[in-house]
Amino acid sequence: MTDSPKRIALFVTCLVDLMRPEIGLAALKLLESAGCEVVVPDGQTCCGQPAYNGGDRRTAHQLAVRVIAQLQDFDYVVIPSGSCAGMIKVHYFELFANDPEMKRRMADLAPRIYELTDFLHRVLKVKEVPGRLEGTVTLHDSCSGLRELGISEQPRALLAKIPGLKIKEMKDARACCGFGGAFSMKYGNVSAAIVDEKIHNVQATEAQAVVLGDLGCMLHIEGRLRRLGDERTQVLHVAQVLAGDIGQGIKSS
Repeated sequence: MTDSPKRIALFVTCLVDLMRPEIGLAALKLLESAGCEVVVPDGQTCCGQPAYNGGDRRTAHQLAVRVIAQLQDFDYVVIPSGSCAGMIKVHYFELFANDPEMKRRMADLAPRIYELTDFLHRVLKVKEVPGRLEGTVTLHDSCSGLRELGISEQPRALLAKIPGLKIKEMKDARACCGFGGAFSMKYGNVSAAIVDEKIHNVQATEAQAVVLGDLGCMLHIEGRLRRLGDERTQVLHVAQVLAGDIGQGIKSS
């Protein structure tokens, strides 16, 4: 770390909490190993992204007000999801366009909100991570993290600190996986075609795992891999790999 320990609010996100809590535990491990005091606010709830994307701005505004109340008193807010971090850090300003007081509070909070790998790499400047894994991985750049927050170099720089872990870049790593929240349900055929191309690029690297920073993309890619009969390629959140918390580890080819 660059200076004294910081008091961090870990915003776990709905999907992590309900579907893959081990990702939240991995994020906690990474932050604590870097010397942070980490708090998971009891009252945290959805960031409002589903309502926002669905056009229900009233519900999204109500949720955003609650989120800010839960997070505003911490030194930093760290989120293991580019899409949720982007929602809060970027899109809340649109929600509060006609609410001067909330817009002011958001302007105070926004500089303290970080996606997990961005915080570890640019703020804490960690020199080592707990993970100790052998194998080859490829990375998928999730859309929200990449385009709203500039998350690309950060996970790669951190993964490079793991001895024995090799990164093999896939073709079009920055291309969408086809999830897009409700998009994958409304336009299933288009979504399937997009993810099939992503899977082809993943498999072409012959990497043992594809690593990414958004659980929505994880579930989408992993689900399609399994439906197509690929039981070999693992799909891992970057926090799990950095923390070394991936169960049996990266499987050999």
